[in-house]
Amino acid sequence: MLELIDVARSFDGTVALDGVTFSVEPGTMVGFVGRNGAGKTTAMRIVLGVLEADRGEVRWQGQPVDARARRRFGYMPEERGLYPKMRVHEQLVYFARLHGLERSDAARRARETVELLGVAGGAKTRVETLSLGNQQRVQLAAALVHRPDVLVLDEPFSGLDPVGVDALAATLRGEADRGVPVLFSSHQLELVERLCDGVVLIDAGRIVAQGSIAELRASRRRRLYRVEVATDDRWWEELPGVMPEREIPGGVILLLEDGFDEQRLLDVARGAGDVAHFSAVQPTLAELFREVVPA
Repeated sequence: MLELIDVARSFDGTVALDGVTFSVEPGTMVGFVGRNGAGKTTAMRIVLGVLEADRGEVRWQGQPVDARARRRFGYMPEERGLYPKMRVHEQLVYFARLHGLERSDAARRARETVELLGVAGGAKTRVETLSLGNQQRVQLAAALVHRPDVLVLDEPFSGLDPVGVDALAATLRGEADRGVPVLFSSHQLELVERLCDGVVLIDAGRIVAQGSIAELRASRRRRLYRVEVATDDRWWEELPGVMPEREIPGGVILLLEDGFDEQRLLDVARGAGDVAHFSAVQPTLAELFREVVPA
């Protein structure tokens, strides 16, 4: 398990991280979500040893992370760290060798990773001639080429077309399925919601919510119900503790105050007409994010 425990960091008196604590279990994908400047990249750089924490520690398998452990980590920075004049294959071999692979193993892994990610142009292409999306695939290949024990990816889906997104998503799920803890940041919240086992929401350097999507939804105070009734009457207006959120074709989204029984709502709806639809409205991750992160 990868753990961040009470991690803090400031830059010239400005707090970037303030007591950040969360973990990523083996075989799970965790989305790290926050606004620009919330502290995501700083936290990731501390995990990788690029920055030092002012306080707290990073642990892997119960032990403080050192240089030897980090050699088995895979990191994809938001800013591309590729050598544009080098060919894809020789670049991946170079990175694999930095992580300790013998030359023959590095060459084999480079070929396999290029094939896995479907880099256009193949292994002999110079990086500078590739599209931005294919450069992104090569950057991911550099993080994967040594078969890491941990994956930490900063905005890995940036610049990818839908086909590239699907390919990357399948690759990350494959890594998680072989037991790798995967932590990635993204502003594409619908992707995080679709792909991740857990989510960590950070704002102004502090963790404001974390857990599975189901857990985050369960902790939500607002109870919304979608009700569609075959009537033109605004039947809900006489119910204390029920407020319309918005009207929709054929029905309405209603907000229930704490303590209001949804079964009573259903009974009243049935009294108004034939009920075509009645269900709790599950908030999206974007909606949950807006509720816990002030505008």
